Amino acid sequence: MPRQGNTVESCIITGWKVKEGDKVSAQTVVCEVETDKAAFEVPAGEAGTILKILHAQSDDVPVLEPIAVIGTAGEDWQAALAAASTQGISHEDTKVQGTVPALESLSVNLHASVTSAPVSEANSEISISPRARNLAEKEALPLESVPALAAAGSGPGGRIIERDISAALQNRPGLTAAARAAGTGTIPQAGSGIGGRVTAAELSTSPGTVEPSVRGSLGEVSGVLASQQQLLTGEGKITETPIKGIRKIISDRMHQSLSESAQFTLNASAPAQKLQDLRSRMKNSTEETGLSKITINDLILFAVSRILPQFPFMNAHKTGGTLKTFERVHLGLAVDTPRGLVVPVIRNASLLSLTQISSEAKRLAAACQNSSVKPDEIYGSTFTVTNLGSLGITSFTPILNAPEVAILGVCAIELKPTAAACDCGSSVCFEPHIGFSLTINHQVVDGAPAARFLKALCEAVAEIDLFLANQESVCTTQ
Repeated sequence: MPRQGNTVESCIITGWKVKEGDKVSAQTVVCEVETDKAAFEVPAGEAGTILKILHAQSDDVPVLEPIAVIGTAGEDWQAALAAASTQGISHEDTKVQGTVPALESLSVNLHASVTSAPVSEANSEISISPRARNLAEKEALPLESVPALAAAGSGPGGRIIERDISAALQNRPGLTAAARAAGTGTIPQAGSGIGGRVTAAELSTSPGTVEPSVRGSLGEVSGVLASQQQLLTGEGKITETPIKGIRKIISDRMHQSLSESAQFTLNASAPAQKLQDLRSRMKNSTEETGLSKITINDLILFAVSRILPQFPFMNAHKTGGTLKTFERVHLGLAVDTPRGLVVPVIRNASLLSLTQISSEAKRLAAACQNSSVKPDEIYGSTFTVTNLGSLGITSFTPILNAPEVAILGVCAIELKPTAAACDCGSSVCFEPHIGFSLTINHQVVDGAPAARFLKALCEAVAEIDLFLANQESVCTTQ
């Protein structure tokens, strides 16, 4: 598994393009993988025959770990892999270099477990893998109530493995969280909860245990749960989709960000009349000026890139007990794609002109949309900007893009009352304002300094034409 960027620890195999026995060249794409940011194709790197595929589709594989063995047709792939474990592996195209784990260790990983563990005292004699045991306990599934499982599983030596438990659960009505917490007991064929789930009350009062029907041979049951399950209940059609792939990685990263930092959000707004006027003039300018494609978001990105250096504690990473501040601004740009949220990086944004920032932002966004973004283009941001204003959102709470200590949310432009004399004679006027939501890590950034950054940004936006002129004057002087 090639390393996709310096911070990537593992990749998910989304699909194999070859099968065992296929002949490949060094340039043949053998599989597609994805990280929490983007998708990539993995070339074979060497010409030969696919002797063995070591990981299945949807497996989350650590970088630098072997995923397949390529050699000469008829060659012993186990011997080749064992030999490689003492020689290391080098891949020039993908810059992979490391040591292949011993075959014995690999076998343990492939089988998930080689030891048995009891689910409960009642079934301590049942041979079951730890993953299967954990799933059975989580779903309150007593193995003794499923004769087919108690007899034998589909794993090596008749061991019950995770797919056996999954198959049994598909033929049993779901349980509510309270029912699972109540432990095992008598389970009716259907419950009165949402989607036919059995409630805790029904679990304890049902007249007798209804054993799930395990159809067919367990050895032929798929180890992957159906991605959609249609339940004909009074609630109508219900679709259940497992959270996996990039969605699961994003989910885990977001939860980790919230659990490992003290996130605090400040909200403010700035007058946007001059911002809108400037954008309108630029849009109507000639192509020769290079300004016709400048957007309001581009203007915000430029302002952020120039104000952040004045507040270095905001342009920083928190890693463990260390705060690392950066002289230059590497601006993360949140992009919504069909695959999920991707955050490419505008490198050295504090040194780029407005037109350069605009051009780079559009290039990176397009690359994310068509999955052609490069690994190095989605890592290393020091501060992130996410814009939901185009969707009409007037305030929200951005979640930190760890290890960054701050993230700016750009909100919609809306009319707000201001105390000013109007042509109509009223003492109150309604003027357009653009909203900002700034989330900080309160472990290392206090509220007042963060508020000063937000205040400086609002002032720059309110007088954006003068701000741009001043920046141009500074550049000319330097």
